Amino acid sequence: MITSEMIKQRGMSLGADAIGIGNIERWKGAPLQMDPRQIMPECKSMIGMVFRVMRGSLRGVEEGTFFSNYSSMGYGGITYLFMPMVVMNLCRMIEDDGFEAIPMGHQSDWRGIDNEGAMRQGYSVPVVPGKAAPDVMLQLRIGAYLCGLGEIGYSKMFLSPQFGPRCRVGLVLTDLELEPDPIYSGPQLCNKCKACTVHCPGQAMSRDKTVRVELGGKTIEWGELDCKACDIAFRGGKVVDDPAAKGFYTEAMYGKKITASQYSPFVKKPSNLYNTGQAVCGGRGCVRACMISMEKRNVLKNKFKKEFRRDRQWTVDWSTPENRRVAAAGEHIAQVSLSNTSAGNLMKAAVEGEKNGALPRIKEAD
Repeated sequence: MITSEMIKQRGMSLGADAIGIGNIERWKGAPLQMDPRQIMPECKSMIGMVFRVMRGSLRGVEEGTFFSNYSSMGYGGITYLFMPMVVMNLCRMIEDDGFEAIPMGHQSDWRGIDNEGAMRQGYSVPVVPGKAAPDVMLQLRIGAYLCGLGEIGYSKMFLSPQFGPRCRVGLVLTDLELEPDPIYSGPQLCNKCKACTVHCPGQAMSRDKTVRVELGGKTIEWGELDCKACDIAFRGGKVVDDPAAKGFYTEAMYGKKITASQYSPFVKKPSNLYNTGQAVCGGRGCVRACMISMEKRNVLKNKFKKEFRRDRQWTVDWSTPENRRVAAAGEHIAQVSLSNTSAGNLMKAAVEGEKNGALPRIKEAD
């Protein structure tokens, strides 16, 4: 018989950084569209796994010079490449012993609810009355919490004692009954310093309004989140306030024109990496500011020789003549992707851009 310890040893050997186990009873009271028992009615255990985002993957965004590494290696690459291999191979071990196992990474592309938990209009219907409409979406941060892997911070980000907000979560549902771990009760990770709210480029987190939920018999609280503001700022955009002004950073979002914010050096949002990787903001508040605060308090197990922030934060001043010229030149150019441009054309464009001074300049933040 497979034991909890055997599961943990195997998962760690496959590449997970931390593993915890929760029993299905902890999901009592889950909304229908977020209930794992709607996916596997006979589920007995949930296995949660933490995968670190390299601190170095945030370095290029912090310096303002290399944005793609966080969205690829720290975001989409973990979600769609590394994590699936780990959870699938762990499931093979369980199914070889005669129990069913569902490998789940960060994938929820087909989910039946939107970012705020409301049903997507005109999307899907239950196959039988009383069942959830496909697809059920499990809250990974809640899964990780119920598996004893850490806390949910004020930003609503999952915080692990090893890496703080710098992690991704994978899950396995199984009808194999395993010994569960206790809910995390170690040193306090989130002290509600609210650095996340101060530095969020979209000001998407309320500093005074909170949401409270009951999880595993405990009351958990986080700041009220404006999902629309987060979605826009996450991509490096901001709403165009002047009705007469142009907005071509992305297509319209939530009925609003979008332009590049001071936290994006791109005239237009770059193409997605590994399907969902488009974190131009680089987690300015919910990841970087939170991580810096936690490292200063010395509460994280993953230690470094140097502090992460070594210079003043940058912002882009899109009002300068040079940057306005670059923006005007890029208005009618399609988004850059491997399908519509070649490396040679990119190199040629870069050389010509330097000759013409057509490169956006950044300034230090006030």
